[in-house]
Amino acid sequence: MDIKGFQFSAVEAAIKKQGRKDLALIFSEVPAQAAAVFTTNAVKAAPVLLSAERIAGGRAQALVVNSGNANACTGEQGMRAARETSRLVAEGLGLPDEAVQVSSTGVIGVQLPMDRMRAAIPALVEGLTSGTLDDVAEAIMTTDTFPKMEARSGQAGGVSYTVAGIAKGSGMIMPNMATMLSFIITDAAVEAQTLDRCFRRAVATSFNAITVDGDTSTNDTCLVLANGMAGNQAIAGETPEALAFEALLRDVLLSLAKQIVKDGEGATKFVEIRVTGAKSDADAKRAAMAVANSSLVKTAFFGQDANWGRIFAAVGYSGAEVDQSLLSLCFDTVCMAKHGVFAGGDAEALGTEVLRKKEFTVSVDLGLGAGAATVYTSDLSHEYVNINADYRS
Repeated sequence: MDIKGFQFSAVEAAIKKQGRKDLALIFSEVPAQAAAVFTTNAVKAAPVLLSAERIAGGRAQALVVNSGNANACTGEQGMRAARETSRLVAEGLGLPDEAVQVSSTGVIGVQLPMDRMRAAIPALVEGLTSGTLDDVAEAIMTTDTFPKMEARSGQAGGVSYTVAGIAKGSGMIMPNMATMLSFIITDAAVEAQTLDRCFRRAVATSFNAITVDGDTSTNDTCLVLANGMAGNQAIAGETPEALAFEALLRDVLLSLAKQIVKDGEGATKFVEIRVTGAKSDADAKRAAMAVANSSLVKTAFFGQDANWGRIFAAVGYSGAEVDQSLLSLCFDTVCMAKHGVFAGGDAEALGTEVLRKKEFTVSVDLGLGAGAATVYTSDLSHEYVNINADYRS
């Protein structure tokens, strides 16, 4: 990966347990344009509150992130810990505190072990000369089974640049921000308003279009840094360069979002839910999310049960405008129901064959208009219960 002006580090601080790297740092060699979106949960972790306050200035130069402990529901002590972590990193890098973003993920309600954090931060800063983005991707994992990374290259004014990103997430995945942690870096020069606009639109069709279990975390954060060290003239407005940058950014975020769903806790299926024919895009999104979040639907996916009636029921309670006499539904290309009733024939057997695949598409046509939306989800398995029953142990 050829991306200019960024350095990376990850060390073991034994935040939750020994034997793995759990404290990571991303550093831009120059101040970067920055934008972020955070959880909409009313219960917000200390690092979210601190980082949201700082990102308002639109600039950042470093991000420190830990796994194993969410630093959420930890009161004033938790906020002091977030500020001290930031201060120690800033001092090590020779930066003002406000230039450092802070993020955490892990168990809620437990105070950060600041003695171990303090001891680990000097090595974290020193490790910037030899670390990689892969190291950071691995250090931020919790119940994830694999690190999530993506990178794409583009050009602006004949100058090549790179957009790269990492993410973590497996459970507590549900839209209303970004649904997990994800950090995006680019060496492209991008004007501040353009970066914010492109980023938010890309999040809307990627991280805000996935669900694993319907839970929105206290720590959800998605951050982008653009340091301009590729040397291009700043991308701005709705120019062809800006549209190309947004498309590239969207591709990176969508790849990461899909990786999260495929790594959903206990997941055995990756399912694309497409809703068309709605009165509006918003209605289509309501219907798609109702299907994607339904425990009955998701357990049917796990059991390979072509129970299309559960899907129609979810659409019906979604809040979208629905005329059941116009509803149609397909599993991949197999029509299961048309005009609100079972398609008959071999549909049941053919639909079951589709659901035996690891990846498939559910298409629902409401027959009312031009509104459309696509979301991504997983099934709900026995293993999901096992993982979350034992999460704190």
